[in-house]
Amino acid sequence: MRGSVMGTTVTLAAGVLLTAAVTTASASAPPAVHRSAAHPKPVLVDCLWHRTVRPTDFILACGDGNSRLTGLRWSRWSGQAATAAGVNLLNDCKPYCAAGTFRRYAVTVRLEDPQPWKKDPGVRHYTRMSLTYTGALPEGFQRVMTYPLWD
Repeated sequence: MRGSVMGTTVTLAAGVLLTAAVTTASASAPPAVHRSAAHPKPVLVDCLWHRTVRPTDFILACGDGNSRLTGLRWSRWSGQAATAAGVNLLNDCKPYCAAGTFRRYAVTVRLEDPQPWKKDPGVRHYTRMSLTYTGALPEGFQRVMTYPLWD
């Protein structure tokens, strides 16, 4: 009987260790990502390398935060382009940026030219943004300003 108890104990201990090893391995394995299902349309990559779809806010001047888009309302987000209306909050930097005033400018935002993202080539991201100022223009700006986006 003593041999039977010892054998059962060893078998149970081995089973527990095997179950723990399999559970730990499966819990630490990264989940499978299906790019086409997760992101069938391009994403917008911000300066912190986060990908977003239809964000309501977006920082344009990452170094100092002196230009950002707010209140974005997206009317289109397709495989080729995206369009939104919103406001560009822009620091006038007068007399200098730390003492400047943020001014509000109505804009239409257009995202274009989706390409594979260098960080994750299975994901396409928009690579160009155009802002069209629909009212007053910031000093020194043109009616349409086009910017490359982060890759």
